[in-house]
Amino acid sequence: MNTDPWTTGRRPENGTGPHEDLPEGLYESLYGDPAEAPSNGPEGDDVIRPYGDTTDDGMVQLSFTLPLPHGPRAEGAALQLARRMGMERPLVVHSKAVGGTDFSFFVVYGAVTHTVDLDRVVVAERDYPLLSAKEADAAVRDRLGRRLVVLGACIGTDAHTVGIDAILNIKGFAGEKGLEYYRQMRVLNLGAQVPVGELVRRAGAERADAVLVSQAVTQRDAHLTNVRELSAELRASFAEDERPLLVVGGPRFDPAAAAALGADRIFGRGTTPGDVASYLVHALVPAAAPVVPAAVLEDVG
Repeated sequence: MNTDPWTTGRRPENGTGPHEDLPEGLYESLYGDPAEAPSNGPEGDDVIRPYGDTTDDGMVQLSFTLPLPHGPRAEGAALQLARRMGMERPLVVHSKAVGGTDFSFFVVYGAVTHTVDLDRVVVAERDYPLLSAKEADAAVRDRLGRRLVVLGACIGTDAHTVGIDAILNIKGFAGEKGLEYYRQMRVLNLGAQVPVGELVRRAGAERADAVLVSQAVTQRDAHLTNVRELSAELRASFAEDERPLLVVGGPRFDPAAAAALGADRIFGRGTTPGDVASYLVHALVPAAAPVVPAAVLEDVG
């Protein structure tokens, strides 16, 4: 029986081994709760395996960097790591020196024994209708009676404004106009490297309804630290019923982690201005008769 936690994905019972120093909760985040580990019984129709050359062959491709000079020893280390991660018959299909002479980059190809149980897949679903700009404007005008005030920024040392600009700038993204296009939203884009304290101060001065933050810099989890700091300062500076909505976006955020970070909503890769605008209407505009997208009405008609 294989009891190696590197390949079984189970924490060692005696508290020792390669995972013993993982921070609280990180093991479960990476490998799932050991108490919910799948049994060795028959698999149902909703269990799938990776596909490479043939159905259910389990083939995957993995890339990573090791702090070793490029050469046979580094390739051997890459293969050992792949095996301990549960890959069978791994092959180094590409390798090269990076960052001078002290690091090596690898692409490894091999089969994994792990499966995916689709019944246990959890994702953050959109729980509000997707509105056009015209529909969003109408909802704000008719049910709120004033314009929404939206602040956007990249905080901390983050200078990557592509994400926040895609959502806010009138030119937009993916064929959709940004929030500056919406007649019932007053948008202020504060740009890059905005200190958290300055953003909170501006939110109060502008009487913002929502604060949108984009984070692309993730070294040492800076994006998580920045969001937690901003959330704490917003809560310290505003009464709960007056606090601006905190909406966060970036390619390495988990949308399911909003509550843990103190955010009201997290958007990940592929988010469009319409996604964000529709959420703001859903969260900030008083409820009334449900807003039915025009496309649905046309289908009914």
